[in-house]
Amino acid sequence: MRGRLFGFLLLLLLPGAFFSSRAQILTIPSENVNVDSLKRAFADTHYYFGLYKDNYFIFGPSISHRPNRENTNIKFQISIAQKLTKTTLPWGTYLYLYYTQKVFWNVLQNSMPMTDLNFNPGIGLAKPVFIKDRFIGKLTLQLEHESNGRDGLESRSWNKVTIGGSVMVDPNFVVYGKFWIPIIDGVNNQDILKYCGIFQVGWSLQSPNRKFSTTVTMVKRQGWNFNYNWTLECAYRFSTKSNQYLFAQLYSGYGEGLLAYKEYHNQFRVGIVIKPTLFSEY
Repeated sequence: MRGRLFGFLLLLLLPGAFFSSRAQILTIPSENVNVDSLKRAFADTHYYFGLYKDNYFIFGPSISHRPNRENTNIKFQISIAQKLTKTTLPWGTYLYLYYTQKVFWNVLQNSMPMTDLNFNPGIGLAKPVFIKDRFIGKLTLQLEHESNGRDGLESRSWNKVTIGGSVMVDPNFVVYGKFWIPIIDGVNNQDILKYCGIFQVGWSLQSPNRKFSTTVTMVKRQGWNFNYNWTLECAYRFSTKSNQYLFAQLYSGYGEGLLAYKEYHNQFRVGIVIKPTLFSEY
């Protein structure tokens, strides 16, 4: 039943793939960005600090069980990137330091414990792709670490070499994918690929006025059957002069957090999100 529901939602979003291509000049909040200005932004000789993935603060219950204090919580994410080099590296690449932290906060329980904190630092190369004076997207090669900072039986830790890419099919339609070579060093999570996956794909669609966006992300779990972790997100902003959005997220699958990565969650939360200027990373 869950698979049919998400299959139906995907069919609703697929028409975005047929939008006409206008990627030579991109319209983003309060400005027009052409190819030359994008190239200058990537090659800026100043060290660059900014948002990496979406930064959000959301609250909501499980939709698989009756909501209670244990399964209704806050989830928030902080994600930043720092460009480490002033000059362009070989093959038109740039070196970045990344950091993402995801937290689950049970505010309805006594003492309001933060039950799971996931730390995800990384370092890697990013290459913007331009073809015939048209901005196409970005390629990345990263070394990532992810752990929950605990010891003993509750310790979770793994590393991965990731290869990712985002393709701007249209100024308002982006497809993306990320594949990884896992290096599992945590003794308590040797089976993590069965739950947290081996690659991810997805797409993001925006309205022409860039006020409304919808994103679907699918993480393929290990195995040959059709077993995915799904994330469906919708965002709406009142003004194009701001990058703050009203935000809703539906997560269905395993591995939402590291501590309980073997538990299936079907969670709906709403709140606010702050997005990077051009497009988000996943």
